[in-house]
Amino acid sequence: MKLNAEILNEQNSRFIETHKPEYHFLAQSLEKKGVQVNDVIKKLQELQVAIPSWALGAGGTRFGRFSYQGEPASLENKISDVGIIHALTNTAGAISLHIPWDIPKDYNAIKELAASLDIKFDAVNSNTFQDQPSMNKSYRFGSLCNTDSSVREIAIQHNLEVIDTGKKLGSNSLTVWLADGSNFPGQQNFQEALQNTKESLKHIYKSMPDDWKLFIEYKPYEPNFYSTVIQDWGTSLMLAEGCGQRAYTLVDLGHHLPNTNIEQIVATLMMKGKLGGFHFNDSKYGDDDLTVGSVKPYALFLIWNELVYGMENNPNNPSPAWMIDASHNIKDPLEDLLQSLEAIQIAYAQALLVDQKGLQEAQKQQDATLCQEILQDAYRTDVRPLLREARLCSSAAIEPIASYRSLNIRNQLIKERGLHTVASGL
Repeated sequence: MKLNAEILNEQNSRFIETHKPEYHFLAQSLEKKGVQVNDVIKKLQELQVAIPSWALGAGGTRFGRFSYQGEPASLENKISDVGIIHALTNTAGAISLHIPWDIPKDYNAIKELAASLDIKFDAVNSNTFQDQPSMNKSYRFGSLCNTDSSVREIAIQHNLEVIDTGKKLGSNSLTVWLADGSNFPGQQNFQEALQNTKESLKHIYKSMPDDWKLFIEYKPYEPNFYSTVIQDWGTSLMLAEGCGQRAYTLVDLGHHLPNTNIEQIVATLMMKGKLGGFHFNDSKYGDDDLTVGSVKPYALFLIWNELVYGMENNPNNPSPAWMIDASHNIKDPLEDLLQSLEAIQIAYAQALLVDQKGLQEAQKQQDATLCQEILQDAYRTDVRPLLREARLCSSAAIEPIASYRSLNIRNQLIKERGLHTVASGL
C-alpha cells in the first residue's frame, strides 16, 4: 500500500486546529530566547534515519520468537513498509539491507520501487555470524578472526559480495559487525584473533570502491560471553585507523556495558573524525534493543548534544549514517519504529535548543550548577510541536501513530500478505 498526500491531508485535518496554537506559542517563546525556530524546523526536516530491513518483522529472543501478523515476506514488502513509515514521518528516507537475507532478484525493479517511495539504500550489512547453506566450512569459531585461513577467506569473499550488491543498488558504505569471540578462558589467542581480524578488514577495505566507507561496529559481549574480538570503541577505532581514511567506528547505543558514558565516546570519535555511523535503540540491562528513548531519554539527549556540537565543530568528521537497530518482540514493528523516530527527533530538537555559547562560558567559569541548568532547560522543553510542524511542512502526518491506526494499516497489510507471513532473515 502507498500513502498519498490526499490521504495524509485528510488525516492532518483532524489535528491542525490543536497543533497550530501550540506551535505558535512554543515558537514565540523560543524566539524570545534567541532560538532561530525556522532553522530548527529545517534541520528536523533534513534528518533522515535509515530503517534496517530486519526491523520490519517481529523480533525474538534465544528462547523463542512470536511472529507478528502481516510481516514483510520479501524485499519488496520491506521497502514498501519503509515507504509507509517515511510517508508518515518524512524521516525514514533510507533502508539498510542485510546480505544474504536481502539479495534482490531484479535489481532494476527494486531500485524503481525504492525511488517511487523516495527511499535510498543506506549501508549494506554483511552476515558472518551465521553459516549459510552453500558453505563447506563453519563460522562456529569465528569468521574474520578464525585460525583457519580458509574460513577467513570465505568471510572476506562474502563481504566483497555484499559490496557488489550495494554497488548495484547505489549504496556507498559497508557495515561489519562480528560475532567473533570466545566463551572460555584460553579458548582463543587474543593477539592472534585481533591480528587476523585486522588483516581481513584491510583486505575488505582495499577492495571497496574509492567513494565507499567502511563502518566497524563493536560489542562487549554476546553471542560469546568470555571475550569479543572487537569489544569496544577503542578496538574499533584502532582497526579503522589501520584500514585507512575511509574506515570509521560505528556506535550502537546498546553495545555498551551498563552506565558507560556514551556521550564521551561520541565526542572523542568526532574530535578524531572517526564517527562514521550511529545505531539507535535503548536498553535497561544490556543490549536489549528496546524502542529508542523508552528507558533513558535524558541519556539520549546528552548524546545528541555531543552529536550536535560535533557536527558544528568537527568538519573533519563526515555526516554520520543514522540508523535504528531495535527488536520488536511484542509491539507492531511499524509502530515501534514510528515511536523510535519520534524519540530520535525529540532528542535532536532538544539538543538544537541548547545555548551552546552560554554553556561554554559556564564551563570556562567552572559553574557546574549553571551548566546543568542550561542543559536541563533545553531537555525539559516540550519540542513535540516543532516535530509536528516539520512533518506538516513536509506533507507528512502531524500525528504518525494516530494516523497509522486510523488508517488501519496493519489490518490492510494482513489482508495483502496473510496472517502467517514471516520476515526473511528472522
